[in-house]
Amino acid sequence: MEKMKLPMVETQMMIRKPVAIVFEAFIDPAVTTKFWFTKSSGKLEPGKTVTWAWEMYNVASDVLVKEIIPNEKISIEWDNTPVTTVDFEFTALTADTTYVVIKNYGFHQTGDELIEAIKDNTGGFTTVLDGLKAWLEFGIELNLVRDKFPNTTQK
Repeated sequence: MEKMKLPMVETQMMIRKPVAIVFEAFIDPAVTTKFWFTKSSGKLEPGKTVTWAWEMYNVASDVLVKEIIPNEKISIEWDNTPVTTVDFEFTALTADTTYVVIKNYGFHQTGDELIEAIKDNTGGFTTVLDGLKAWLEFGIELNLVRDKFPNTTQK
């Protein structure tokens, strides 16, 4: 009997920076706020819960850090209604390039709701990686997440 594959979002991007710099971009909110959320209650540490906020949308998410393997993996659970797991995986391709894979899984929805959740999370994490690349490689803050839903942003 074939094992059923669970629904999972997977996005990826090569970043032209050393793995330690790319990894730290997700650990340190001073960097992460340049390409993803606008505010965080602190750095990611194993076992710690932090709150990430997207102030322009008046939305926040509690993030439980499940595991950190320096320069290799960050695993979190976030209350993305419902709670899902997100793994950030980092692979040094060369001394100056890093391959980042983001996997989001543990979806509880079914049918059309599941399709919508997969679509939204795929688009969201792709946007995060695009913004990460622009910030780390070129020092450009593209405001991709901020501008994704302009009709819902606060002036």
